[in-house]
Amino acid sequence: MEEPDAKEIQRDVASLIVPRIGSVDPTDDPALPWCFVDETGEPVDAVNAFLRDLLASGNSRSSCRSYGYDLLRWFRFLTAVDVDWERAQRAEVRDFVLWLRTAHNPARDRRDPAGPPPGSVNARTGKAYLRAQYAPATINHALSVIRAFYDFHRQAGRGPIISPVPPPSRYGQRPNAHHNPLEPFQLHRRGAYRQKQPQLQPRAVPDDVLDDLFVQLGCNRDRALFHMFLTSGARASELLGMTVGDLRPGDGRIFVQTKGLGGAKQACPASPEAFAWVALYLGELATQGHRPGPGEALWWTRRRPLRPLTYTALRALLNRINQTIGTNVTVHDLRHTLCLRLVADPNITLVDAQQVMRHANITTTGLYLRPQQDEVIAKVHEHYVRPKPEPRPLAGWDYNPDDLADVFGQT
Repeated sequence: MEEPDAKEIQRDVASLIVPRIGSVDPTDDPALPWCFVDETGEPVDAVNAFLRDLLASGNSRSSCRSYGYDLLRWFRFLTAVDVDWERAQRAEVRDFVLWLRTAHNPARDRRDPAGPPPGSVNARTGKAYLRAQYAPATINHALSVIRAFYDFHRQAGRGPIISPVPPPSRYGQRPNAHHNPLEPFQLHRRGAYRQKQPQLQPRAVPDDVLDDLFVQLGCNRDRALFHMFLTSGARASELLGMTVGDLRPGDGRIFVQTKGLGGAKQACPASPEAFAWVALYLGELATQGHRPGPGEALWWTRRRPLRPLTYTALRALLNRINQTIGTNVTVHDLRHTLCLRLVADPNITLVDAQQVMRHANITTTGLYLRPQQDEVIAKVHEHYVRPKPEPRPLAGWDYNPDDLADVFGQT
């Protein structure tokens, strides 16, 4: 009997069991900081060659890690459907997207089972919790990575001639790639399997939530760290990657390694209060016998042996605080808070805010100019309770009583 055509295969992706095999392991090799290995622990040359090329093209180590995990998810799915990566077709990409839309994201298992349900909105911050499934942005990013992986092997003369992943737009190229800036942007259709991504509005952390958050900080290191986040607008990786020599208290600035600049460092402002907490924190380190040099890490753990503070430890600290005060604040929310405060200040221009936030395009900073939902709702509620003005008679003329009597009769 003939085998059915691959396009006609109907898989039950909802009940598909995808094994969690393989891994993306860190290495000491600067040319391959993350190694992709299969279920037996052997390196997968096809993926590692792509990651090397990615790093050689100027991408960061974290980007290589992110691309590696996207491909790991793809290879696990291909193992579950028993298809080799070189023989994958569009039907496999379609089923992969359908599986991601229905599968449980194992990263959500880190949350407290007794916590708020996924997708609900926090009453204090007004921000929704993450859903149990994969986010649309995660699916779109995975499709872009897989397409780049197949394009790399196609250009190298390996793998399939045609990528199984459709282009990101219906026209086969990046939307508005050759757009005339003097003409308005035209709407474009999403490519096949690309998900609709909601336009999330930046939200500032309410002042009462910030007060409760800072009350829960139990040491000078945490106070210095969160004051730096709130007043510098630095990202988590940027601030945690600082060295002692990156502090400039006399100039009121710090230097952080910004993403997308090939390792170059940029200056960020910081408040005098933040530098005061940093001084107290470094003084505590000195009393413990640890005096980091100018080239050493600035942020250290509190438990011995002392180690540079990682993002995992910072997230665990913030999760404990959120559980105590009943919020879902993230470190990046503090960056949004600073930008919204800057654009609301009449003495600071939008270009100034762009420079502080280090946005590549001013259109990104312009997203913060949208009216905040809380402010709009407050204004509408004021409209509801505002006394309505009494109707005033029209000045200069009035109805003639005789005419009214002729129409309606005498009363």
